[in-house]
Amino acid sequence: MTQSLEDYLEMVSFLADEGEVRVTDIATRLGVSKPSVLTALKVLEEQGLLEHERYRTVSLTSKGVIAAAEIRDRHSFLTAFLRDVVGVSPVTAEKDACKMEHLLSEETFKKIKSLVPKEA
Repeated sequence: MTQSLEDYLEMVSFLADEGEVRVTDIATRLGVSKPSVLTALKVLEEQGLLEHERYRTVSLTSKGVIAAAEIRDRHSFLTAFLRDVVGVSPVTAEKDACKMEHLLSEETFKKIKSLVPKEA
């Protein structure tokens, strides 16, 4: 999955936490056009990650919920790691984590995660 599609999936998940998800809300939050959102949603729907009927709300499938949770967990961990372990500012940690979450290999991510002791 591309970085852009991961961002769309992650945003649908965040918006779903708040209630109904509409194309307009996704476009506004990501700062993109509605046609861009519709194109991405079509691809994500073809991958079985979400459902969307024209002029209706968007919802994640069970497969989409799992994929979005993995993306959100990765983002959350990297943000906390950069902020709390590396010591960068919260704003920088958030921005850099957003970039890193898409680029790091699974191997590298697991190694970084292994550096942080698990809380009891």
